[in-house]
Amino acid sequence: MSDTPKKLHIKTYGCQMNVYDSERMAEAMGTKGYVLTDDPAEADMVLLNTCHIREKAAEKVYSDLGRLRPFKEAKPDLKIGVAGCVAQAEGEEIMRRMPLVDLVVGSQNYHRLPEMVAATDRGEKPVDTEFPTEDKFDLLPERPLSARPTAFLTVQEGCDKFCAFCVVPYTRGAEISRPVSRILTEAQKLVSKGVREITLLGQNVNGYHGEGPDGDWGLGKLVRALARIDGLERIRYTTSHPNDMTEDLIAAHGEEPKLMPYLHLPVQSGSDRILKLMNRKHTAEEYIRLVERIRAARPDMMMSSDFIAGFPGESDEDHRASLDLIREIGYGMAFSFKYSSRPGTPAAGREGVPSDVADARLQEIQALITEQQRATQQAMVGRDVGVLFEKPGRLEGQWVGKSDYLHAVHVKAEGLAPGALRRVRITAAGPNSLAGELLAD
Repeated sequence: MSDTPKKLHIKTYGCQMNVYDSERMAEAMGTKGYVLTDDPAEADMVLLNTCHIREKAAEKVYSDLGRLRPFKEAKPDLKIGVAGCVAQAEGEEIMRRMPLVDLVVGSQNYHRLPEMVAATDRGEKPVDTEFPTEDKFDLLPERPLSARPTAFLTVQEGCDKFCAFCVVPYTRGAEISRPVSRILTEAQKLVSKGVREITLLGQNVNGYHGEGPDGDWGLGKLVRALARIDGLERIRYTTSHPNDMTEDLIAAHGEEPKLMPYLHLPVQSGSDRILKLMNRKHTAEEYIRLVERIRAARPDMMMSSDFIAGFPGESDEDHRASLDLIREIGYGMAFSFKYSSRPGTPAAGREGVPSDVADARLQEIQALITEQQRATQQAMVGRDVGVLFEKPGRLEGQWVGKSDYLHAVHVKAEGLAPGALRRVRITAAGPNSLAGELLAD
């Protein structure tokens, strides 16, 4: 038997939850002798960890599977797996359309990946997309030594909001929050392995309601407990819903310095009529007042959001309302997308906005967001910020890290190492990053 490790290539689509899931799948397969490779041509197993949010997401997966066919023909024992939300939604259809696929595993079942791979060795083609009764986090291997000073930590999965445009409740299931004790234990282990910043993840992360030692805990209480871990210097969380932004969580932003002053709080539209059609269950005015309360608690808070252009039924007036809201809030950054119909969602059967109109509206939104983003970055020049350095930059002597506000920052410096947390004076702003100089400790 050869001691040469088997090689695993994972392609990750979509959100940070999928990035986290891919890391955990790699760790699970690591217990079976697999090591990661960036080159699918040299892999013994290729895993596509898929996302179902955008239109034609499934077709993109089938297209990528088609590109793997020559690798399978050259190496017949190559294992090909499909994981994530397209796997959850498509299941047996993937096997029917793509016989080269060896296994399909849903987003809640990847803890079973090693035994599914073992089943392929016996000539089986397992499909596992049922929502399990057990907690996958209890069955995953302990996370290995971290090579990075930052880490994701899933605290909540699923969503009960049922926004009219979103497939997540159908692919990730109902909201489930992990118990407090398990989150704190995992966080402590990450910190003991060199992690200094943790980003808490959930499809609706501020809807967290976990079992604590004294009853139900919300996200604000969890953040405060995490902040007491020695060596954990920074806490972030994503993605949030405005309706779950509790007063306790808002207060935590003002009271807990380890909670970073950056908040991604999607609104999707500035029009009350469209928000109602989207089933968002809040108005534009309620969102604006919420942001005011957040900024009252933490005046330097940098806001981020999501916007959908061309939602079915959107008029020019509705579009202008979104532009007005963007101007009113003033975002440090935001993400915007043209409406993408998802089969099975309430909005899927509605008559859409003409594609060219939606494109033009998206361009207007993106131009305004870009203007605000550049103004925010330019306003950082001359300010002193904390920067957690993660890796050497492309230039000799250059180091790159993230500021408190999640801006990429690069400096010329000697003696730094991954995990160094230093004060930096920002000296210049570029389109995608800031330049700075180290301040004395």
